[in-house]
Amino acid sequence: MLGMLKFEQGEYKEAALFYEKSLEVKRKTLPQDHSSLATTYSNIGGLYGTIGDYSKALEYYNKAYKIQETVLPPNHSDLAFSCNNIALLYKDMGDYSKALEFYNKAHTIKEIAMPPNHPSLATSYSNIGAVYNDTGDYSKALEFYTKSLKISETTLPPEHPFLAISYNNIGQVHKNMGDYSSALGFYTKSHKILEIALPQNHPHLATSYSSIGAVHDNMGDYSKALEFYNESLKIRQTALPPNHPSLALSYNNIGVLYHTMGDYSRALKFYNESLRTRQITLPPNHPDLAFSYNNIAGAYGNMGDYSRVLEFYTKSLKIQEIALPSNHPNLAISYNNIGKSYDNMGDYSMALEFYNKSLNIREAVLPTNHLELANSYNNIGGVYSKIGDYCKALDFYEKSFKIREMVLPSNHPDLATSYNNIGTVYSNTGNYSKALEFYKKDMEIMKRVLPSNHPDMAISYNNIGQVYKEMGDYAKALEFYNKTRKIFELSLLPNHPLLATSYSSIGQAYSNMGNFSEALEFYNKSLKIRQKALSPNHHDLAQSYHNVGQVYDNMGDYAKALEFYNRAREIFEISLPSNHPSLSIFYNNFGAVYDNMGDYAKALEFYEESLKIRKIGLSPNHPNLAIALDNIGQVYNKMSDYSKALEFYNESLKIREIKLPPNHPHLASSYGNIGMLYNYMGDYSKALQFLEKDLEIKKRTFQDGNAAFAFTYNCFGRVYRSLKSYSKALDYFVKCLAIDEKSLPERHPYLGISYSNFGDTHRLMGDYEKALLFHEKALSIQESVQCNPLHCATTYINLGETYRERRDYSTALTYYQKGLEILERKLSTNHPDTAVAYHNMAKLYLATGQYNMAMKNVQQALEIGQEKLPISHPHLLEYRETFEEIRRNM
Repeated sequence: MLGMLKFEQGEYKEAALFYEKSLEVKRKTLPQDHSSLATTYSNIGGLYGTIGDYSKALEYYNKAYKIQETVLPPNHSDLAFSCNNIALLYKDMGDYSKALEFYNKAHTIKEIAMPPNHPSLATSYSNIGAVYNDTGDYSKALEFYTKSLKISETTLPPEHPFLAISYNNIGQVHKNMGDYSSALGFYTKSHKILEIALPQNHPHLATSYSSIGAVHDNMGDYSKALEFYNESLKIRQTALPPNHPSLALSYNNIGVLYHTMGDYSRALKFYNESLRTRQITLPPNHPDLAFSYNNIAGAYGNMGDYSRVLEFYTKSLKIQEIALPSNHPNLAISYNNIGKSYDNMGDYSMALEFYNKSLNIREAVLPTNHLELANSYNNIGGVYSKIGDYCKALDFYEKSFKIREMVLPSNHPDLATSYNNIGTVYSNTGNYSKALEFYKKDMEIMKRVLPSNHPDMAISYNNIGQVYKEMGDYAKALEFYNKTRKIFELSLLPNHPLLATSYSSIGQAYSNMGNFSEALEFYNKSLKIRQKALSPNHHDLAQSYHNVGQVYDNMGDYAKALEFYNRAREIFEISLPSNHPSLSIFYNNFGAVYDNMGDYAKALEFYEESLKIRKIGLSPNHPNLAIALDNIGQVYNKMSDYSKALEFYNESLKIREIKLPPNHPHLASSYGNIGMLYNYMGDYSKALQFLEKDLEIKKRTFQDGNAAFAFTYNCFGRVYRSLKSYSKALDYFVKCLAIDEKSLPERHPYLGISYSNFGDTHRLMGDYEKALLFHEKALSIQESVQCNPLHCATTYINLGETYRERRDYSTALTYYQKGLEILERKLSTNHPDTAVAYHNMAKLYLATGQYNMAMKNVQQALEIGQEKLPISHPHLLEYRETFEEIRRNM
């Protein structure tokens, strides 16, 4: 009696002492097959089962069962009770076929021994339903739970607590099926009965509040969820001893909720409280301790503290490897979590290793259409997507989808997740129409099953926005990003990391649109949240510094860009493994700043570091390798080392031709880069040949007028300008300008570049009035909006050239000096662009007979050219010719 009381109070050590004393007395005084001994063995088995020592529990349950088989008739209810205990134990051990075998034995005994509407039969149906629920066979689970409910409704008064349990069980199945409104309906029915039938502080009421809280959590109504979880906690704090395991469960639930809400420090507080309670009451290898370690690891993962993540996941795994059979589904969960941790750290080979360990267990012990198998396939698909093996990614995502489609109702959120993931693969392979098709399927489900301001709805809008961004339709992207933002602002805490991500996406859209002040505003909003919500070395915080730096880079403020990139670098190098893919992106952008500053040696150093990391972490033909190769090719192009540039551009093209579909925009980009390289090399027929390939892909991939065409038309214009076919050049510049005027804001910096190209072409045609008109239009944009000052410098230099050719030397000098002042301020002192400006001024001084000034400027141009350019570079040849001409005139 005392043992049972202590057991009910959660004081398991004391309960064990009393049970052992009772057993000792009975062994001495009773025959070894006495039924009272069986009762004690059964109690001790129940105790070991509760503390997670399943092998001990099974040993004692079997002792009880053997005595009962010997002394009792075959249809005795105590035999059914023992079968039931053994079945429950196998269920907890994850051996569902054994659990069903013993539940069915118990059920067969009851069917023979009891009338068809006996409440105990209802319990039996309920137990069998619970196994089917755990194996993900929800239709079978509902079938058995409904049988149980019918008996209970027939035989019990309408306010009987067992009816409440039936309603609760059915509610749980509906929750698992993603039918949250039905789940809430059944949980509420259950709760109303319990409020009438039980005292207000009864632990079963606490469980009921907790179930309702969980549905509100799933529905994204976090304030409601917290209200019900707190109600549950209050009851348990009043009714139970301070270290009862059910209190640990309450702390855990509240921790999970704060985790979902992005309040990771509060989540950790509750997780640790749950862990502390379990450490006091449970043996050191109890599976519930493993769950606590798992949750704590998850919180550290979101905070970016990956070393702590692995520490706690490993603690969890050690317990489960001791306490559970080698094929237990909970072990699969642990392997999966460790895989997820390596996944987040960018160690994809280790991630795959652990995901596959998890999958092997699930394939061995679960039915072929179990949802946990679908989750495993989904996670493996995610890794293959990240390493650029899109065929394998699609294969695993589709395996996952087939299971979910078979098992779940057509509106289940997990089906929406599958549509979303498949959409992402199509987006990565440049098949944007397919991507949108799947993202919209995801969205349709979300709209049917979730409230309009649920965070998952926001994520769907965000993904659609991402596709429009990739398609260059930034206004459409912004429209969907703002839908995301509005939901997050309504449903999440003001410092939730997802809100920071939303602001970051909007900042990126504005940056792409050339609206740098708006971009900075949203990037800074994102940064402020991350500074408050995340640990100082969190990867996402580094990403924010990086984003701000990128805007400054685009604005030509390279000192500021480097300042923010260096902040990002400090965090990345502390928080990420040395070969993490995010580091490669960061080094790539660092290289871009030095590239823009004309420090090509530094740019190459960072681009090559980026390539090295990608070669280690990615499959040999991963599309991201092509991006790194492209960037290196671009630097060699600017250095006029055309053979090296061509080597890297071709390597990039080769990867893209192998890995990407023939209409992928990145292939077009490769053809465009090679086309412009041939333009610089003076091979204009080859240039046009590659630009045609670029244009063909874009015509097949994008609708007429898409922003992507502007770049290609601009390139055509420049080639025809080099060929001195000025009317054709103007035709293409007109096409480029028409797209820019339609797709960009009125005073976008790119419009300034387009007007400047027009002006320079008209200058070359000798139409100085038109040249001046377009250069002035370019300047009116470049001097009035936040844009890269170097674009402004180019226009000043072009204006200087126009006035020099008109022989208005004083005005020409004014514009040259304005352009040169920006170049000297923004670029390294030996940048090739600065050399061009010095050379232009030398030609002006030569024309006005100021030979000393002419010589000074041409020498500066020559010094830079000889240091920075290959010996045969056309610019260097021009500088030498001008030098000789000045020398002859002196």
